[in-house]
Amino acid sequence: MKTLKFTFALLLCAIIFSCSSNDDDSIAEDLSGQKGQLILKFDNGIGDQDFIFGTNYSKSNNESYKVDNLKYIISNIRIKDSQGNLVMNPEQDNAFIIDEAEANNAGEILLTLNNIDAADYTEITFGIGIDQERFALGANGQGDFLELAESKGMLWSWAAGYKFIRIDGTFSNDSVTDEPLNIHMGSVGSSLDNYREVTLSFTNTVRIRQHTSPEVHIKSDISKVFDGITTINFADGYDQVHVDAVETPIVANNISRMFIVHHVHND
Repeated sequence: MKTLKFTFALLLCAIIFSCSSNDDDSIAEDLSGQKGQLILKFDNGIGDQDFIFGTNYSKSNNESYKVDNLKYIISNIRIKDSQGNLVMNPEQDNAFIIDEAEANNAGEILLTLNNIDAADYTEITFGIGIDQERFALGANGQGDFLELAESKGMLWSWAAGYKFIRIDGTFSNDSVTDEPLNIHMGSVGSSLDNYREVTLSFTNTVRIRQHTSPEVHIKSDISKVFDGITTINFADGYDQVHVDAVETPIVANNISRMFIVHHVHND
C-alpha cells in the first residue's frame, strides 16, 4: 500500500510540474512599445584575406591588383522577424556609404540603426546602390545623402547618377605593370538600372531589445567584383568600368554575391 501511495504521489507531482511548465511556456515575452538598436559591421576582405590598401592581390588569368580607394553604397535596409514581418529603416535615413578609409582598427565599418521594433529577427535585406524610385524623386528628394555622395566622390552628376561602388588602384598582368584601375559602377540616370538587392539569413536569431544592441558581422569579399558570377579580365577592358551598358550590369551582378553574414553577437 505504501508503495502504491508513493507511486501515486510521484505521478501527481509530475502532472503538476508538467502543467506548470506548459503555463510558463505559454507566457510570451511582452515587447510591445520597446525599441532597440541594431549594429551592422561591414568587414571588407579579399577571399579569406584581410583587405589592406596597397596590397597586391592575385586574381584569375595571371592578373593582380592593388586598391587605394574602396567605397560602396548600401540602402533600403530591412530586417525580417520570426513572424515574417519586415521592418524597414526610415527611408530618409536609409542610404549609407561604406568607406574602407573609415574602418576601425579591426577593419570594420559600423552602421547603427536606431528605433528598431523589439523582436527576434532572422534575416536582412539591403540594396547595393540607389533604386530608381528614390532617384525619380529628383535632386531635392535625396535629402542629405546627395551632398554626402558628392563629397565622397560617389556621384558623377545628378543627370548621370550615383556611383554604387568605387574602386581605384592599379592592375598588372603579363604585359603591363601598375596600370590605372577604376571601377565606377552605378545606374546611368534612369536609362540603365544597376541597382541590386541582397537577402542574407542571420547565423542565429538577432534579439533586439530595449537595452541591448545586437551586432551583425557582414563580410564582403571584394574579389567577387572581378571573379564572381562572371569572371572579368582587366585586359578585356574591365580596367575602366564607368557607364558602359554591357560592362556595368556584369559588375553589378558580381557585387550582389560578395556579402555573407559571418556571425551575430547578442548582448
